[in-house]
Amino acid sequence: MDDYGPREVRTRVRVVRDDEENVRRGRLTEETKKRLGESRQLTGPEDGDRWSTWGSADQGPAPHPAWLVTDLGAVDRELGLIKSGKEADISLLERATPDRSCLLAAKRYRDNDHRLFHRDAGYLEGRRERRSREARAMSRRSAFGRNLIAERWAVAEFAALGALWQRGVPVPYPVQRDGTEVLMEFIGDGAQAAPRLAQTRPEPDALVDLWRQLGSALTGMAAAGYAHGDLSPFNLVVHDDRLVVIDLPQLVDLVANPRGAEFLARDVRVVAEWFTARGLPAELADPVELTADLLREAGLA
Repeated sequence: MDDYGPREVRTRVRVVRDDEENVRRGRLTEETKKRLGESRQLTGPEDGDRWSTWGSADQGPAPHPAWLVTDLGAVDRELGLIKSGKEADISLLERATPDRSCLLAAKRYRDNDHRLFHRDAGYLEGRRERRSREARAMSRRSAFGRNLIAERWAVAEFAALGALWQRGVPVPYPVQRDGTEVLMEFIGDGAQAAPRLAQTRPEPDALVDLWRQLGSALTGMAAAGYAHGDLSPFNLVVHDDRLVVIDLPQLVDLVANPRGAEFLARDVRVVAEWFTARGLPAELADPVELTADLLREAGLA
């Protein structure tokens, strides 16, 4: 105390933010990891197109396949375009470290500058939106809404691949999803993509075997409550005599979608016509019978 009254004493208090404290203790919060990832991506690797995005993306089901490179220090290199479609482009990507590498198919849904998803209304039936603002934007097809639809299709395909892969349905392993980009297992030999079923000319015995494989795949999907929704010989590939189902963003919920049975019947009819046109006996590829079997498998008959 002095002639002017009591002296104010100020104590300096250092406020430690949660993320700073976690870093000091050796743990990284999600916010910190995001900032570090963004900084890392800005610098870019010297020997590739980008650093691996594995650490910041939604990852595929565990256990991860042994062939998959999950090192955060890996580098991604673009090796070229595989396919350009109305709604997405698919590129070949190599993810590599100095010791090992793997090839991935990178499916990138296009931005809102394109007139996309012209067929999506029927597929979206039975799917609910939690945010009414987002639902309205998608129904109006505003720029924001089309961006949401693009990401929604990426989310849908990634989820479908994961659910079916875990059930043993022959689909590519879903590696990761980051925004509107889905990375998945590349089906092919070396850098050569496996041919679409439509590009093949199987011998009679092979034709029968492929039809049986297809029936098994469709049964697995129906047991999970799904129909492909856009199945054709162009959405099936053949690798080492094994049939693989691809292109699944429009997967239809057979129970929730009022047109589910209709989509399933169309899927079966389209592929059955291809097989019978190439010599498969009609009694083996009866679309009505197979559709009825699949509906029973889904608990709808």
